[in-house]
Amino acid sequence: MKSAEDPGFYSSIAELGVIPVIAIDSSGPALSLADALIDGGLPVAEITFRTAAAAEVISLLARERPQLLVGAGTVISLENLRAAVCAGARFCVAPGLNSRIVASAREEGIPFIPGVATPTEIEEALSLGCKLLKFFPAEVLGGMRALEALQAPYEHVGVKFVPTGGINPANLESYLRCRPVAAVGGTWIAKKEDIAAGNWTSIKERCQEAHAIVDKIRAKA
Repeated sequence: MKSAEDPGFYSSIAELGVIPVIAIDSSGPALSLADALIDGGLPVAEITFRTAAAAEVISLLARERPQLLVGAGTVISLENLRAAVCAGARFCVAPGLNSRIVASAREEGIPFIPGVATPTEIEEALSLGCKLLKFFPAEVLGGMRALEALQAPYEHVGVKFVPTGGINPANLESYLRCRPVAAVGGTWIAKKEDIAAGNWTSIKERCQEAHAIVDKIRAKA
């Protein structure tokens, strides 16, 4: 399994630019969802532990759709972490910063993106060896202006952020142009109601739209 500090993983996340954050209630539609993401040019998914089906879905996707970079989200306990690792998740994300979970993830060798909201939390994350950090809830905390201000004292050590919370098609391009941002996390790509209704075309189209914005920005970089 990849090291928690594997630069290849972080390069992949930055290249993709957008991480769909997905809450899914059962494994039934999981493969169709994965195909919509892949066909839409956004082969990555953060399956959150906000539902009881998360571990089962991650396991299915890891086994049947290896071309999808599948990770676990809302990893807020050691039990969540163990379940994610056992299921085959290739990365984990948390809304907050728990030093025990970060240390355990390092022992497991799985990339972990903890959530931060303050300079104190950033420094704690750095002390644990984390430089790719989730900024959550992004819009509530001040959005891009807050990110620019937070990164300033830490830019020289390579801190980057994955802002999540309030990101949507209207502000996606602005966030991706923000210097501290490596990628964004978003629930708008694969909404719970669209998954339940099997609206795979809508999900695929949102992936294509997001992918096009990422490509446009990367081409000008």
